[in-house]
Amino acid sequence: MNYPKLALKKYTSVSLVLRILIGLAIGAVLGLTLPQWSGIAILGRMFVSALKGIAPVLVAVLVISSIAKAGRGMGRRFSMLVAIYLLSTFIAAVCAVVGSFAFPVTLQLTDTANVEPAAGAGSLGEVFANLLTSMVGNPIAAVANANYIAILFWSIILGVALKTTASKATVQVVHDLSDVVSRVVKWVIQFAPFGILGLVFSTVSDNGLTVFTTYGHLLLLLVGCMLVNTLVFNPLISFFLLRKNPYPLLFTCLKESGLQAFFTRSSAANIPINMSLCKKLGLDEEFYSVSIPLGATINMDGAAVTITVFSLAVANTLGIDVSFGSALFLGVVATLGACGASGVAGGSLLLIPMACSFFGIPNDVAMQAVAIGFIVGVVQDSVETALNSSGDAFFTATAEYHDRKKRRSSAEKTNSATD
Repeated sequence: MNYPKLALKKYTSVSLVLRILIGLAIGAVLGLTLPQWSGIAILGRMFVSALKGIAPVLVAVLVISSIAKAGRGMGRRFSMLVAIYLLSTFIAAVCAVVGSFAFPVTLQLTDTANVEPAAGAGSLGEVFANLLTSMVGNPIAAVANANYIAILFWSIILGVALKTTASKATVQVVHDLSDVVSRVVKWVIQFAPFGILGLVFSTVSDNGLTVFTTYGHLLLLLVGCMLVNTLVFNPLISFFLLRKNPYPLLFTCLKESGLQAFFTRSSAANIPINMSLCKKLGLDEEFYSVSIPLGATINMDGAAVTITVFSLAVANTLGIDVSFGSALFLGVVATLGACGASGVAGGSLLLIPMACSFFGIPNDVAMQAVAIGFIVGVVQDSVETALNSSGDAFFTATAEYHDRKKRRSSAEKTNSATD
């Protein structure tokens, strides 16, 4: 009898969510009772490294394959979807600005007594220029460094080139390759319980439960802003377009996509799950096979909240007087910055120094906020990823349903005119 194969089959027959919850509980208990067992943390580092390694390749091959195989007539849906993604991300940043002004927080930073904000904070033009420069970077380096803006740009270019010049056999080979990489990602995710165990053990053994006490106010603000955007403003956008109750669709996406993304903490790694959900919802495969990877790159509501809240918290800690208008402008910067956030665990935290530079805050001080972000990340990044990734599927469905509605309306008008 093949015992390893039998054990693997038994393991995968248990719900992934249940396995992850068990791993989370074991990691927390071991972190509190046996913090000296530091070797357990390697499980978390291996899991994160695996996701970081495969996610850029996944996005690249999925987008290239989807563009190469896409039919015509999807331009209207894509333009609308991009507008929805950006609007939702900006609204999330505004929610964070309003929340930060209503419930200001400060951080425990060191060596800030003599800090003077530097002159010439980064402007919106500089941020936009950096995004454009990043977009046209070396495509091989983009995959190696998880530069998702460049990956998306070059994947679209290569996909269009394949579509216009390559044979059907070549396009099919690329499509098969995307299926292979998707299968590898699913294999990696099957071992998420062990990775979560290691990540939770590392966080709890290093910080105890202080993440919920010392930074409780910060976590409440972060999670509160994300939930308001997801449960209030995103449904409003969908209702405006579809004119029907958006919550059944929203809760389906949160359950099917958000729950698993909460534990994997990677929008890019959650792409196969979102694509399966879109297939279950009966959406057009040619559309969602591009829109889902696109959403994992630019639909970053949670990232915009994280960047904005942390930047204003650092400014509050340093006693920098920030006007509401300047904070709203920061929201624009955070929106653009969030679009360049890496779709893997902790990706948005690395953009905090960029946003802090808008207020002239030195990089060494801003990096302390990044360190705090990794401490609270066991909660913040999980919620952020869950809401970001479920939003990809939610807005993809909204855009397609709206397009179907318009086509039906147009067909009815044509039939009426013929009659």
